[in-house]
Amino acid sequence: MSTSSLAHIPAGTAIVEGMLEIPDRAVGLVLFAHGSGSSRHSPRNNYVAGVLRQAGVGTLLMDLLTPSEDRDYARRFDIALLTQRLLDAARWVVSQPATCELPLGFFGASTGAAAALEAAAILGADARAVVSRGGRPDLASREALGTVTAPTLLLVGGLDDGVIDLNQLAYARLHCEKELVIVPGATHLFEEPGTLEEVARQAAAWFARHLPTQQRSL
Repeated sequence: MSTSSLAHIPAGTAIVEGMLEIPDRAVGLVLFAHGSGSSRHSPRNNYVAGVLRQAGVGTLLMDLLTPSEDRDYARRFDIALLTQRLLDAARWVVSQPATCELPLGFFGASTGAAAALEAAAILGADARAVVSRGGRPDLASREALGTVTAPTLLLVGGLDDGVIDLNQLAYARLHCEKELVIVPGATHLFEEPGTLEEVARQAAAWFARHLPTQQRSL
């Protein structure tokens, strides 16, 4: 069983919406950072989130941009803004009775992966794990990549030309516990049979391993 609710998250002068779902006896909570042009309704991230909940991990799928902001294409690549929205969401979940004790993780896709890593660098020990799916972790600053302490898993499609190299570049700059997994036969969106299932399986195992209960300082 799980509980679900529509969240309204204060983010500066804006309010962003998200779907919060917490399974019984959750071991942690993962905030999803969607990629360019995506939202909390992303079918791929919703599928991954469902697998995480089956593994006992709560999920918050949120819109990092308001509808008006998303109409400005450049905003989708504003890593600083996306990072701030993730930090706003992290502080919001800490303030909620249902989630305040849950260790935090981040799941980022595309540009959302850079924001997830930037947020993890700022939060330090309060970020327990990061997973990137077809992400652009290279868009995170060199300083942030070198500062992240959260165990980080980079998942890249074996047919995602160019993005593999960019993930390898970011991987080399990470000094935390880390793993780079290339999913055979997968393109950028992991639309090939079995590839998204492999992403979800690996992500669930990573979060289940790295989200131990721990006090936070947020």
